[in-house]
Amino acid sequence: MPPSPLWIATCRDKFPCDDASFHPYTGAMTIRSAAVRRLLSAALGAAVLLASPLHAQAQPAAAPASQSAEPRPWFYATSDVPMDPAWHFGELPNGLRYAIRRNEVPAGQVSIRVRVDVGSLMEEPREAGFAHFIEHLTFRGSRDVPDGESKRIWQRLGASFGSDSNAQTSPTGTVYALDLPRATQSGIDESLRILAGMMTAPAITPEAVDAERMVVLAERREGLSPAARVGDQVRSFYFAGQRLGQHSPIGTEATLTGATPEALRAFHDRWYRPDRAVIAISGDMDPAVIEASLRAHFAGWQARGEATELPDFGKPDPKAPAVKVIVEPSSPYSVGLAYLRPWVFNEDTIAFNEARLADMVALELINRRLETVATMGASFLQASVALDDSSRSANATYVTIVPIGNDWEKALREVRAIIEDARRTPPSAADIDREFAGMEALYAAAAATSAVEGSAQQAESLVAAIDIRETVVSPQAQLEIFRSARRLMTPDHLLASTRRLFSGDAVRALLSLKAAQPNAQARLATALRVPVQPAQNVRLDAPSVTMASLPALPAPGKVAARTPVGILGIQDIAFENGVRLLLNANQAEPGKVRIRVRFGHGRQSFSPRENDALWAAPFALAASGIGDLGQREMTELMNGRRLSFGFAVEDDAFSLSAVSSPEDYGDQLRLFATKLAFPRWDDAPLKRTIAALDASYDPVPGSASEAINRNLDWLLRNQDSRFAPASPAVARTVLTLDRFKATWEPRLAAGPVEVQIFGDVVAEDAIAAVAATFGALERRTDTPPPAEYRVMGFPRPVSSPILISHDGPGEQAAAIIAWPTGGGVDRIRESRQLDMLARIINDRLFEKLRSIDGAAYTPSASSVWPETADSGGFLFVQTQLKPDRIPYFFELMNEIVADLANNPVTQDELDRQVEPVRQLLNRAAYSNAFWMSQLDGYTSDRRKLALAASLSRDLLDVTPADLQQLATRYLVPETSWSAIVLARGMPVPLVSKAMPGKAKAASAPAPAPEAAPVTH
Repeated sequence: MPPSPLWIATCRDKFPCDDASFHPYTGAMTIRSAAVRRLLSAALGAAVLLASPLHAQAQPAAAPASQSAEPRPWFYATSDVPMDPAWHFGELPNGLRYAIRRNEVPAGQVSIRVRVDVGSLMEEPREAGFAHFIEHLTFRGSRDVPDGESKRIWQRLGASFGSDSNAQTSPTGTVYALDLPRATQSGIDESLRILAGMMTAPAITPEAVDAERMVVLAERREGLSPAARVGDQVRSFYFAGQRLGQHSPIGTEATLTGATPEALRAFHDRWYRPDRAVIAISGDMDPAVIEASLRAHFAGWQARGEATELPDFGKPDPKAPAVKVIVEPSSPYSVGLAYLRPWVFNEDTIAFNEARLADMVALELINRRLETVATMGASFLQASVALDDSSRSANATYVTIVPIGNDWEKALREVRAIIEDARRTPPSAADIDREFAGMEALYAAAAATSAVEGSAQQAESLVAAIDIRETVVSPQAQLEIFRSARRLMTPDHLLASTRRLFSGDAVRALLSLKAAQPNAQARLATALRVPVQPAQNVRLDAPSVTMASLPALPAPGKVAARTPVGILGIQDIAFENGVRLLLNANQAEPGKVRIRVRFGHGRQSFSPRENDALWAAPFALAASGIGDLGQREMTELMNGRRLSFGFAVEDDAFSLSAVSSPEDYGDQLRLFATKLAFPRWDDAPLKRTIAALDASYDPVPGSASEAINRNLDWLLRNQDSRFAPASPAVARTVLTLDRFKATWEPRLAAGPVEVQIFGDVVAEDAIAAVAATFGALERRTDTPPPAEYRVMGFPRPVSSPILISHDGPGEQAAAIIAWPTGGGVDRIRESRQLDMLARIINDRLFEKLRSIDGAAYTPSASSVWPETADSGGFLFVQTQLKPDRIPYFFELMNEIVADLANNPVTQDELDRQVEPVRQLLNRAAYSNAFWMSQLDGYTSDRRKLALAASLSRDLLDVTPADLQQLATRYLVPETSWSAIVLARGMPVPLVSKAMPGKAKAASAPAPAPEAAPVTH
């Protein structure tokens, strides 16, 4: 079921699997694939159930004829799609299959993915969670590497744990991921040796199992969010009687607690076999060198025993209950419909892909109508439809509805009527052309930018295709197959497609309520059974909005000065009206033009004591439109083109941002310029924003993580109103049309303007485009913010942690500690070294709190340093854990802080943090986005150039003595602020506070919080 817009967390959450986005409605993993499905889900908002790469991996009908008559490799053996010639395929005698390709983006990096065809659907009930448990154990240690050492080895090779080395477990597979930023032949050989040992002989010892058991239980505990609770119920209901309805990758507390080394080893030996494994490698190295190393290390992997047949995943049961009502106070009201059909394997042929693409267009026709009606004041805040092959368990069409308020019956009736209209009457040619153009633009963009497709994405795409039994093709082939499918997209064909998609062997309806309602289940059954008449007046007119519909700008402005910045050929161009342009015309990203417009004074233009609901601006401002064009017209205007509208409130400026194309960037600039010159004020987006908040808001957060996300930033900013969390009461006061206009109209019209254009442009053309848009604006006035608005605060020290409450499980808790640091650019080197100190703390927390003690799954340490203010920076540490482990966390932090102040870190410990940063900077140096971020604000503060030039030196030249000095200066107990997060009603644990230089607390325990509980 598709996620709702804005910030509503309807029923999609981060599932507790390593780096795995889990869809709780289907139990499916969100696949990051080069296939069409990924493109459409990201851009069309149908991210719901795209558990497989969209069948856009196909080609035009004529393409197969051009293929070689030689036998096709294993990957394409049963498919007629054109092979991607960049991939080299092979198979070892033991059955292990592999695919390798050369790719120079980013330079020097090699990305490895090892996929084993085992997930939670292969588990028996007593083995629930075993596939994921073994994933943890496999990364922990193996035959060739002592416990925890693989992480350290890869850190020395420049890989950051979590981002460059990680794993994920889904219902149908387990993927181990490694990105080596500095790939040498010896590093690749060592890494493949380690990975081979991990696959064949992980350390499933009693000691490792007991240690990692606590980590997996902590991961499960942290994932018990309201969305996960809803998701578990939805999955078990939709897929009643099937393994997908009964098996979650995380498992159960009982099976995880009862798992023995013998049982885990038996599961491993049954499923971890070379004939069930695929390795995909893409990167900047000779494929022959990689292949030789792979064959040398993986050839010895031998299967144990006979192969096990895959279990029957089952079919949707038409006899299972058709309706269900659940109550979850911390989740919004929502209605979900599922039209379920048996999943059937289909060969990945051109014909299959073309038919599936036509299905996608049929659904997007409905999605556009639903979204259009929602923006015009319907009874629902959001509604969408999507098609998915859910974990090889069902072919399903899902409908998601988020009603406004609690009148779910009216919302369901309206959505069903819109779908019924699509089932009764074929779409018009204009309807089809509109959706085809929008989707074609996505494929065209992927093809145009394929030269800079990253190695990690390519390797990810291949193993994702394996998971759903499909193939991959080049982005250009994706575009061609989509165009070849156009012949199927006739009114009659799409009508037949719609009718088929909204039928099934089983139809389910689930209602999620914030509070119980009388006879809700019977009312839901009735609402689903009663026929509806087709909706009237929901079909869109033929497109009539063009760029000419925008308000006209004055005559183009003139260039007043043109100066080289002195780095990378970047130019600083001043226009007579005061607008400044930073321009870097380059071919670093062919087909991409990055645009960023900074204007005004951002958050500093607001009072720290007045709550102006800044969180609402990114949606409400963009959706309000331009001139006479509202959201509906703006959507039509941008359809089929690389035009978008990103808005952000930053500390010292507001920003508009987009990634466009060489063909469209001129019109993108015009959109931005006319937004500043001719903003439209419309209360519909404001009402929708308030409705969205009403739908998702719960006075007391439903989990520890939600309590942290809502409150922590605001608390660490000394309760500065500019960082205040969203609340319905404030929204109703602030988000009125008159007040919203009074707040934002002067800010859009005043303050300096800096335009950045980096990418695939001709310099003189880009200058002319800015002259005709921002250069044509009237000269803007500028009133600098009051000095008090430019001050950032940090809370007063506390002698005992303040209490933040949540309404989730009692076993969920969290602890936070923070120390004030500084701000501004004068001490920027210190800021960057604090980042390195935070990395050291983070690694020590991982080693101790997670790997050894198993007390937490995701401890983290970070440093925040505002460059635009002289104060307000802080270094903070947070983690979730069980309530009885909170005192231990603070004791451990006392020990770590005291040790950092009293003893320099070892050179190896420092090198293991410096090397990943070095490689991160090396990769970033090729990125336009990186240089834009480093130089934003340059036209008003020339120091930015020197700051950018010193970045690598400041980070990489840090010494153990530097870090010891910083720890001594800043990590002082008397200045620290701390908080604990507990479920309401849980006893507050005794927490002590350390004295300077001591590893243990010297002050008396404080049993009560210093401040009142924070629950909003």
